[in-house]
Amino acid sequence: MKKNGFKVLWATFLCLSLHICSYAQAENQQEKDYVAYLFAYFTGNNVEQEAIHFAVSEDGYNYKALNNNQPVIDSKKISSTGGVRDPHILRCEDGKTFYMVVTDMTSSKGWDSNRAMVLLKSTDLVNWSSSVINIQEKYAGQEDLKRVWAPQTIYDPQAGKYMVYWSMLHGDGADIIYYAYANKDFTDIEGEPKQLFFPENGKSCIDGDIIYKDGTFYMFYKTEGHGNGIKLATTSSLTSGQWTEYDGYKQQTTDAVEGSSVFKLIGSDTYILMYDVYMKGKYQFTESKDLKNFKVIDHTISMDFHPRHGSVIPITREELKRLKNNMPM
Repeated sequence: MKKNGFKVLWATFLCLSLHICSYAQAENQQEKDYVAYLFAYFTGNNVEQEAIHFAVSEDGYNYKALNNNQPVIDSKKISSTGGVRDPHILRCEDGKTFYMVVTDMTSSKGWDSNRAMVLLKSTDLVNWSSSVINIQEKYAGQEDLKRVWAPQTIYDPQAGKYMVYWSMLHGDGADIIYYAYANKDFTDIEGEPKQLFFPENGKSCIDGDIIYKDGTFYMFYKTEGHGNGIKLATTSSLTSGQWTEYDGYKQQTTDAVEGSSVFKLIGSDTYILMYDVYMKGKYQFTESKDLKNFKVIDHTISMDFHPRHGSVIPITREELKRLKNNMPM
């Protein structure tokens, strides 16, 4: 029995290692084709500003808005509230499908007013299908749910599925980051939401953003209501519940911040961590090689728009051309 048990454990370990290695290799292979960046964002707290906007950059530092900085998708057609916020965009493992998730919310109704998120899918970055996921309606025992904020998606190589993760607040409790796996069509989530991150202090956490690097998942998140700022936690397995938390805050400003997002520069070992300095109406960009130590690079950044909480992915020359043709600058 002991020998058989060892064989099973070894086989499991080997299988997981192969999954993660192939995941990293796929990322490296795709990177060779990238020549530009797509920035998805929203622009403000007015209803007409709570919509998905796109901008592009050829170097990751200088961005130009597409579609004359008008929404690229009609919020009223995809949401239950008439507004969407916090767009997070992801390229799938097949290299040609894109998932985007957004908060289904209009802030004019109050910060504790939303119960849903929207899942979107595209194969060309221009035409998108969408599905509203109302957590309170979908699951029992959600009567005291107050808000569903800032969903994001990441591929979990151990599960072989796409994980959707977001923060929720129930009653007078803490904001907690939960997760569930998306179905194969990316039109719904499966199973009951489970807690993803267990902060040592048990306090509120929102705006989780995860990136994979060298066998480790790095999650940047905002502490809420107790020394607000962007912190970092890491794990080797997304659903293990075992996270290493790092001291200190990662934002390089004393102003209030939220909505961090990190991306890797094409053909480089440099990462950009950007975040919404929401009380000042500006965005800050920082740079790092190790995802732990950051320096401000605002002097190298230009944008002809004013973004709020968003995300960036690399794109190919063909995708850049298609976006510009369909959404003039």
